[in-house]
Amino acid sequence: MSTPTTLLTPLTVGQLTLPHRIVMAPMTRARSSQPGDVPNAMNALHYAQRASAALIITEASQISPQGKGYSFTPGIYSAEQVEGWRLVSRAVHDAGGRIFLQLWHVGRMSHPDFHGGALPVAPSALPFEGQIWKVDPATGVGGMVASPTPRALAHAEIKAIVEDFRRAARNAIAAGLDGVEIHGANGYLIDQFLRTTSNVRTDEYGGSRENRLRFLKEVIDAVADEVGAHRTAIRLAPFLTARGMDCPDILPTILDAASFLQQRGIAYLHLVEADWDDAPVVTESFRQQLRERFTHPIIVAGNYNKARAQWVLEQGYADLVAFGRPFVANPDFPRRLVEDLPLADFDGATLFGGGAAGYTDYPALPLTTPAASNAA
Repeated sequence: MSTPTTLLTPLTVGQLTLPHRIVMAPMTRARSSQPGDVPNAMNALHYAQRASAALIITEASQISPQGKGYSFTPGIYSAEQVEGWRLVSRAVHDAGGRIFLQLWHVGRMSHPDFHGGALPVAPSALPFEGQIWKVDPATGVGGMVASPTPRALAHAEIKAIVEDFRRAARNAIAAGLDGVEIHGANGYLIDQFLRTTSNVRTDEYGGSRENRLRFLKEVIDAVADEVGAHRTAIRLAPFLTARGMDCPDILPTILDAASFLQQRGIAYLHLVEADWDDAPVVTESFRQQLRERFTHPIIVAGNYNKARAQWVLEQGYADLVAFGRPFVANPDFPRRLVEDLPLADFDGATLFGGGAAGYTDYPALPLTTPAASNAA
């Protein structure tokens, strides 16, 4: 009889041995050094403090200047950025952790101020409702700003972006990261290609489901060929409906993508589940179909607590569970979750931008802290 999977069961992902199943999800915190969107020593400390995660997935990092959509987010295309990420990877490894870098092209989720006045790019020039976080250079204060109607990418530009993903993956490995997670979720560029509602192209990158999957497949192939499938992963969000992404064909599209990803042998598939009020429920039938298509490790994320995390592992629908905001104010979150220790609250005003306050100043609990009855 096999031993039941628990949050503390070790797991091999790619060529990494993870000590347990609690992952730190990627979270935009907008604290790179300016100008240049360069990771810094403060970022290195932040991630090192959270190295007890089974795996850290970094905040999304733009693969090129064109891929940027939010102020103060880091990149992975310049020599200075690579050196900055080397600080981060070294700090995490020195603390005993493992870390993948998330590769990002936002597509239409951007603003002309990031591109010298030029429009953001997308599969098609469709208006949509979406906002990004942008700092006013006159005041230094950030806020949410609407994204304009983008311009459609030319065929040659799509090929160039695939190469940007390849180059960014190579840079990440050169910087010492253990692997890369391609951001194919949350209404960003890869997700835009996947959805009928954001892609009305009539060429080989739009229309049929197979055509809409082409960009994802080309990016996966480029990255896996460059750094190895064992260092390649992707995040997908089948239940997203906001940002003009409500697509009636998205679930079959994601399942077809899973079959391709299984064949490519990537390290893991990271599934973003809906975590907002009145969001669609992730059905067990979809979980079962996804598992049938993809037998490599699956990470799930979306308002999980200890009980729900244990349930999804026991059912075999996922192999790891990612937590986002609990890691903000609880750098030792895996211990607190497993031992039912109290969780600290984070300061919402310090989530985006700023300095050490609300970023590296949250303490871990003393090792002698007794267990509490109010479990996470």
